Amino acid sequence: MQSSELKNLKIAVVGAGYGGAAAAKALSLLGARVDVYEQANQIREVGAGIGLRPATMNRFREWGIFDAIAKVTSPSEYFEILTATGDPIMKEAWPADGEQTHTHLIHRGDFIDALMGVLPAGMVHLGHKLEGIEDKGDRSVLTFAGGSTVEADLVVGADGIKSVVRRELFSDQGPVFAGEHAYRAVISLDAAHGMVDDDNLRMYIGRGTKVYLLPLRHRGQVSFDITALCPDGTWTPQVTKDDLLKTVEGFDERLVSITRDLDMATVNIRAVYDIDPVDTWHSDSVVLVGDAAHSMLHHQGQGANSAIEDGGALADALRRAGSVKEALALYQATRKPVTDELQRISRQGWSEDEIDEVFPGQKPAAAAPQE
Repeated sequence: MQSSELKNLKIAVVGAGYGGAAAAKALSLLGARVDVYEQANQIREVGAGIGLRPATMNRFREWGIFDAIAKVTSPSEYFEILTATGDPIMKEAWPADGEQTHTHLIHRGDFIDALMGVLPAGMVHLGHKLEGIEDKGDRSVLTFAGGSTVEADLVVGADGIKSVVRRELFSDQGPVFAGEHAYRAVISLDAAHGMVDDDNLRMYIGRGTKVYLLPLRHRGQVSFDITALCPDGTWTPQVTKDDLLKTVEGFDERLVSITRDLDMATVNIRAVYDIDPVDTWHSDSVVLVGDAAHSMLHHQGQGANSAIEDGGALADALRRAGSVKEALALYQATRKPVTDELQRISRQGWSEDEIDEVFPGQKPAAAAPQE
């Protein structure tokens, strides 16, 4: 689209999470008028750490916000997968993207704060809970709780796994329970029993349980996550310390000790859900991004990265295509094959036999000569 057309475009982004904030930044750089509507009355991201992959960091560099993100991260060179007792299964450098070779480890709260900090003042409107959307072809009308409405040339549905935009226009299939719980906490380096002395992610797997140690050494902390099999699909289940300790029976005693020392009041407890692939992500004037389009299990650590890539790809498509309608089709054609595959492999169980399939083309270190 021509620069003059993009500058006349009125865009409404529903949701101010990773996907919404990234899309808003990328689209605002096109010169379009962008407004973000968030249902919460304050932006707050709980939970633990994530890894921002090299391709994601290159997007931030492209958008001129690399330094703002990087200063609240730790750069990581590789990730390692080990058995429950610490025997090596696999050790790999993060897949590079051009000259960018490091994955940057960051606390979720710091990440959303940094993204919010690079959006223009007044762009984000809090306290706007979407209740309905009317697609009129060349434009759409959003209706929020309380009766206020907004009309836009393009609506970006970035409203998460329980997306109203997706349900109203594209798919009424709800989230799918994975048969797992995720228990996440941020602990001090001192509480990690000497298991963290660099900036690299380590995952321990055994008996259906995965334990993640993701260093946040720039904060003097570690993100400690347990993902364990459980049949209770309640979104926020009630779990005791004894329940957690049962999930790590037989693991390295230091991991057991970290679990035993946890303050349960600081542990974020969630049942694990994703969604089945959605056939169509867009109409002529509405498009889905992030979890609204392709919520995936966290086993690949690609949810946030995929949402950010969506924002970049959407902006690229608008710049290249001749119309909004053409751009949305190009965006889906570019991104959907990638996220369909990530959704598929993220659903795999991560037994030791499945590691090579989960990371295609990367043989387990245990099967290769050790250096």
